[in-house]
Amino acid sequence: MCTDGYCEHNVAPLPESADPAASGLSRRGVLTVGAATAALTLGPMTFAHAADSTGSTGSAGSAAGGSVPADGTQVTQTITGHLDTGVADFVYLPVVIPAGVKQIDVSYSYDHPAVASGDKTNSCDIGVFDERGTALGGPGFRGWSGGFRTAFSINATEATPGYLPGPVNKGTWHIALGPYQVAQQGMNYQVQVTLTYGKPGTPFVPNYPPTRAKGRGQAWYRGDCHLHTVYSDGKRLPSEVAAGARAANLDFMVSTDHNTSASHGVWGQYAGPDLLIITGEEITTRNGHWVAMGLPAGEWIDWRYRSRDDAFPRFAREVRKHGGLVAPAHMYCAYVACQWKFGFDDADVTEVWTGPWTYDDEHAVSTWDQKLGEAVRSGKRWLPAVGNSDAHSVPQVIGLPHNVVYADDLRTDALMDGLRAGRNWIAESSTVTVDFTVTGAGKQAGIGETLKVPTTAPVDVRLEAHGVPNGTVRLITDEGQMFQQSLDANGDGVVVWRTTASLAAYVRAEIRHPMADGTPGQGNTMGDALLFGPMAALTNPVFLKATRGQS
Repeated sequence: MCTDGYCEHNVAPLPESADPAASGLSRRGVLTVGAATAALTLGPMTFAHAADSTGSTGSAGSAAGGSVPADGTQVTQTITGHLDTGVADFVYLPVVIPAGVKQIDVSYSYDHPAVASGDKTNSCDIGVFDERGTALGGPGFRGWSGGFRTAFSINATEATPGYLPGPVNKGTWHIALGPYQVAQQGMNYQVQVTLTYGKPGTPFVPNYPPTRAKGRGQAWYRGDCHLHTVYSDGKRLPSEVAAGARAANLDFMVSTDHNTSASHGVWGQYAGPDLLIITGEEITTRNGHWVAMGLPAGEWIDWRYRSRDDAFPRFAREVRKHGGLVAPAHMYCAYVACQWKFGFDDADVTEVWTGPWTYDDEHAVSTWDQKLGEAVRSGKRWLPAVGNSDAHSVPQVIGLPHNVVYADDLRTDALMDGLRAGRNWIAESSTVTVDFTVTGAGKQAGIGETLKVPTTAPVDVRLEAHGVPNGTVRLITDEGQMFQQSLDANGDGVVVWRTTASLAAYVRAEIRHPMADGTPGQGNTMGDALLFGPMAALTNPVFLKATRGQS
């Protein structure tokens, strides 16, 4: 039974004595290397029409086949196998499906052998491609649940979260295994496939969210651009995520389930005039994760490649072609396959703050600041920063942090334009407000903009902040931290600092909470401990460009 788009399955364990020979499936496969990571394709699992049409469950019929079984007839096959360390990133099990099938059910398991201290035991993802094939970026994708589920079902009317409802057509489908950690002893796996015959049910009709909500015209809009649901590895229902976004006083949110577009078709019922829901995806590769935000509803982006495969630029172009943004995510996350290895040439923005502030965010901000310096030196495009919660489940807080974006209206395209231009700052919550401007030579520029002034003309940097009690304001240029001042006990304050375009190529601001001992911290010293408390707000820079002439 499916409620709110969420299907629960009770999965019986696969038999320990399952015999691969009984399924007619050879363990031998073909290793292919193309534009994407090497893949291993096993011999096919073939389902012929069962001779028995009484509705019982049993082994597949003979290869010669027979008449289409009666409605409700189920036929099951099981395969076991072994994968050695160093196996291809993706192992495909072809399943030859006959005509007359209305539903496919798949379950799998694998062993977790004991390993030496510090080593990793087995972990294996799963997904499926239909009769249209497994080509990189091709049309055959039908779903992915990673390692979050041990079973899935697909029929015309509904599917397990992470999978796309639709007909189970005749042809060769491919179950995709992703053994991303294989112990030195190897991995023993079992896959069970059950086909149910009958007429397809009522086709699923997606309810995509609108691309516009009731905005305030040209204004600052708050939104979390990295969120997960039960459609990948989150534990929140879409209804709960939307409710969390509203509770955080957000104007918009971006749905970014891992490696699937399956949730796109349910978001329409949770959007409203007060909340714009934007469709996207988190692309989970073996060399880092990236967020595609602002995808057209139903659009899917492939993840089956490494940095060595040179496929990332292709899919980054695909996202931009649809008006979306490419954002490397949590670049220093220590989990397996999470650290970012693709560089930033094909990124539109980069995530520098993910969830509650930790040491990896400190490193990310430092790396981003270095990229700002490179952009100034080279004259090339600069990389704006974004911050998102990456919230999966309770107690992770939706909107901690989020982006405050200056956009023409509360529309998907306008918000993407604002983020692409760096017209945004990052806040830990809606209680934090920041106004950051730079004024000189009778002109003013805001976040993400450039102020052109004579080389030595005085430039006044002004920041007004609220909502960070006893917070520390830091003003940072291409030379480093140049000014520091504390807010009052209510979290209010105005900071003004003067510089020139000859001294600063850009100015950006941070607001930090007090350190654990209550002190403000000091950014121009060295020591054994962290210099500042957690981040409360972070702006993109205002650039200063010197023009000819003197003040």
